[in-house]
Amino acid sequence: MRRMRFSLVGGAVVLLALLGWWAIPQAASEPDASRVAVVWSSGDPDVAHRVCLMYTHAAKQSGWFDEVQLIIWGPSARLLAGDKDLQEKIATMMADGVDVKACIVCADSYGVTDRLREMDIEVKAMGEPLSDLLKSDWEVLTF
Repeated sequence: MRRMRFSLVGGAVVLLALLGWWAIPQAASEPDASRVAVVWSSGDPDVAHRVCLMYTHAAKQSGWFDEVQLIIWGPSARLLAGDKDLQEKIATMMADGVDVKACIVCADSYGVTDRLREMDIEVKAMGEPLSDLLKSDWEVLTF
């Protein structure tokens, strides 16, 4: 009888402990989805005009995310430097609060670093900053 009483008490303690754990808000352990970084690497103008920049701009304008960052990486740097429509779109996005950065290694390899800087885009080494975003609570999307 004593052993049974201990089992019931022990079981009740375990049950209460589990119930108490579930009562703790679980959202605290989930990442904050209010920040998104979009890595634009495609040199395809259709991807730029109709997917990547359209989504990125809408994410900021519609308030889907509090912070929206666009990272220009690889062939997209060359595409942007030579496309006036894309340049206008990026200027509008920046004016609307999208944080735009470009990888200097990529921009240098395509010879477009000065052109991107003329557009007031921050051009810098992006390997470590992107790695930090990937390890943090930022959502990262790639086009």
